[in-house]
Amino acid sequence: MLPEVRVFAPATVANMICGFDILGFAVEQPGDEVIMRRKQQPGVTIKEITGDDGRLPLEPSKNTVSACVQYLLQALNIASKVGVEIELHKHMPIGSGLGSSAASTVAGLFAINVMLGNPLTKEELLPFCVEGERLACGTGHADNVAPALYGGITLIRGNEPLDVVSIPSPKELVAAVVFPQVDVPTRDARQLIKDKVLLKDAVTQWGNIAGLVAALFKEDYDLISRSMKDILIEPTRAILIPQFYEMKEIALKHGALSFGISGSGPSVVAMTRDEQIAQKIADSIQAHLKENEIESFGYVSKVNIEGPRVLN
Repeated sequence: MLPEVRVFAPATVANMICGFDILGFAVEQPGDEVIMRRKQQPGVTIKEITGDDGRLPLEPSKNTVSACVQYLLQALNIASKVGVEIELHKHMPIGSGLGSSAASTVAGLFAINVMLGNPLTKEELLPFCVEGERLACGTGHADNVAPALYGGITLIRGNEPLDVVSIPSPKELVAAVVFPQVDVPTRDARQLIKDKVLLKDAVTQWGNIAGLVAALFKEDYDLISRSMKDILIEPTRAILIPQFYEMKEIALKHGALSFGISGSGPSVVAMTRDEQIAQKIADSIQAHLKENEIESFGYVSKVNIEGPRVLN
């Protein structure tokens, strides 16, 4: 067992606008870092958390990182023999719609697996990551943890049993992500979603999802643009995001292929095929938000195909 491991795990854009709870991709920045050290006494403890403004619990059973590491050790029947202490360094905002809890959980599970000599594959690690999401937000969905763990773009074909498909990422695809500093809790955002939808709207959404998946395989950017539209979830969740439609207008005016909500929001994402265009969109949206007295963070990133990585 290694004495110490440092791991970075990436933020993610869940849903990819039209694929609610089934599509997501990893970005190059931001992300979270976990430092894990072996200790003599068995058990999992958290030594320090930074970047969370004191919002995350230090109690091991209530923190997603330590709780999931403990689950894994129990599943391997070595919980009584192995002791680790954890430092969690949040380099991304909590409640941003960028998979904050998923990045932390994935970093922790990837780190303990590396420390133990990689006894589990990523496919075998994924259910433990999903349990972290259940602990964090009450729902064990994989659209953030799967891309964070696998890297690239993932499709959640089914949840029971868990069935995840990796999808090719077009080489020129670039995301401009902006996080307006407003509070949109994931649980609140999910409660707004309708239980029933019109069949004609569902058919339109299915067509968009199928078109997007086909476009990603074909690297067809025009088809990506036509398909990456959400008529089911966006109209409701946009209500919670100030200046949403103004931001959308700015993104499309500056050449975005598509624009929508990242995860449950309030982060928004514009997809482009050029980093300069993406940067211009992010800068323009942030300037507009500042004019309306809303502070924000902006990120420009290609799809991160690597996922978590060990840091030197």
